[in-house]
Amino acid sequence: MKVNKGLLTALALTANLSASAQTNEFVIQTQELGAPIQNTMYGIFFEDINYAADGGLYAELVKNRSFEFPQSLLGWKSFGNVEVRTDNPAYDKNPHYVRLSTASHPEKWTGLDNEGFFGMGVEKDKEYRFTVTARVPDGKPARIRVELVNTGDSREHHFLRDYNDRQYITIDSKDWKKYTLILKPNQTCEKAQLRIFLRETGTVDMDHVSLFPTDTWKGHENGLRKDLAQALADLKPGIFRFPGGCIVEGTELPDRYNWKNTVGPVENRPLNLNRWQYTFDYRFYPDYYQSYGLGFYEFFQLAEEIGSEPLPILSCGLVCQFQNKDQKAHQPAAELQEFIQDAMDLIEFANGDVNTQWGKLRADMGHPAPFNLKYLGIGNEQWGPEYPEHLKPFLDVIRKAHPEIKIVGSSGPDSEGEQFDYLWPQMRELKADLVDEHFYRPADWFLAQGNRYDNYDRKGPKVFAGEYACHIKGKKYNHFYPALLESAFMTNLERNADIVHMATYAPLFAHVEGWQWRPDAIWFDNLRSVKTCSYYVQQLYSLYKGSNVLSLTMNKKPVAGNADQNGLFASAVYDKDSNAYIVKVANTSNKPQDINMTFNMKKKETLSSGKVIKLQSKNPDAENTVDNPNVVVPQESSVEVNGQNFCTTLEPETFAVYILKK
Repeated sequence: MKVNKGLLTALALTANLSASAQTNEFVIQTQELGAPIQNTMYGIFFEDINYAADGGLYAELVKNRSFEFPQSLLGWKSFGNVEVRTDNPAYDKNPHYVRLSTASHPEKWTGLDNEGFFGMGVEKDKEYRFTVTARVPDGKPARIRVELVNTGDSREHHFLRDYNDRQYITIDSKDWKKYTLILKPNQTCEKAQLRIFLRETGTVDMDHVSLFPTDTWKGHENGLRKDLAQALADLKPGIFRFPGGCIVEGTELPDRYNWKNTVGPVENRPLNLNRWQYTFDYRFYPDYYQSYGLGFYEFFQLAEEIGSEPLPILSCGLVCQFQNKDQKAHQPAAELQEFIQDAMDLIEFANGDVNTQWGKLRADMGHPAPFNLKYLGIGNEQWGPEYPEHLKPFLDVIRKAHPEIKIVGSSGPDSEGEQFDYLWPQMRELKADLVDEHFYRPADWFLAQGNRYDNYDRKGPKVFAGEYACHIKGKKYNHFYPALLESAFMTNLERNADIVHMATYAPLFAHVEGWQWRPDAIWFDNLRSVKTCSYYVQQLYSLYKGSNVLSLTMNKKPVAGNADQNGLFASAVYDKDSNAYIVKVANTSNKPQDINMTFNMKKKETLSSGKVIKLQSKNPDAENTVDNPNVVVPQESSVEVNGQNFCTTLEPETFAVYILKK
């Protein structure tokens, strides 16, 4: 048979055009509401990694302010006659202090410089509160001069204040006493340092040398950096997990995060070694410690102020299992009373009456009302039979005394596999309320997980996706493409809100000069911060989470990136407050996709108006940075609706949130 090649070519082209123009038919059932979406559905997870606390969210500018680092003057440069002492200290848990004495010659100076965390970021005409606990041991008054110095200019160190307008403090008491003054720099400087001179003759002892911006989040004196805290508030998070993951465990038991050391007077909170100091030898920071200035009181207070349910995580007596193969490193399961009592005391600190021991401490710190703690996590990423063995005694005691508290257990460090398959049945048997799943996984994993929770057992614990992020091999940074895949994966979280009750991206913060792990949601330097593409994905889900799930299908199947779904992922919710249907769609393909949404509504109901918010980039490697923070940001526009149908074309590699009013 003679074949007309030209005709075959034309037919092939027509077929290809037809395939590329295929309309994806979404059917949204609106007359029967699905599972309610928990207020805790989308939230934040804070861990002190990447200088997230000291040098980050915690607004203190002085490093090693109480001279308690193992090298007592690490972070400081001393000159003249400076001595570190521990006799008759101001604070029993922080016994080190410095003595400044007259230098050996009238033309020599005695004093200290503090380098801050990669320098100190200060802004022109803003006020900074300097405080110091000091005394004159011989009872003779002496003066110190306090100033900010710009060390960023290699040619000279110049003062961030007019020469004739210096700030002095007269130390006039033989007893330890707190002194305060306000510094106001005359220029903005990212790399300032704090300098303290001993003036004239005399001897001054100093401890807890501190410098805070007066303009902190909510104006708290022991406060948080305002732009970083505001970025958290802007997420409208429903759950706030703290104080971390691996730092809760510690490398050795004495290193574990001890919440009791983080409350009470900030001057007397002891130093703790940060487990992330030495984890990666190629990103090694020997000066990375925890001052505990940002402690459990501050975490609870922040949760309250940003409208989140607090979810503290406590040690179960197991240290980091990645770093410890020897069972002798852990607290024996039969000797957990101290750890269990810590959990019981924390509940009392958060919720107890002001007449209780720990409730009184909370009240003395400024919060007589309870924090209304409802959730408590025991353990982080533990695995093996030792974890259920350690968890059970906590459950037995807490359940008996506080049945109102929901306990979060763990499924280990993996998203599937031997430990995951072992721990989930264990958590069901122990009747944990939620199970914390972690998954830092590559692109192909996220693309294949669109149906992950569709077939989970609905009986037993709920899911907490407690740490997750898409890691692109060879490109482990915060560019657009992994955020797009995270948006696709999250349609599966939302569609299964009956079983998934919490989800938090991780990690949260990273200093551009001090990171150990990436990607991260928010990056910052000493003066600026930037919201990443992943941050915006989290924000869009949180702001538009809705109140109930709606069934959304294509060819009677969930839209979950399956082989016949053209790279599309989708979920739908109804929001009773705005009386709107919200449809989230991620097009992970490199082609535009025509979509027709049919809303099965009552006959007289129609869609009245609509808008769409899109996160997209033609460059999958596009990344927001502190120098260029708006490379990829959500863009909002109106859309036309028609009766009970909505038709649109979604651009390649785009995440879109459609809000359609009923």
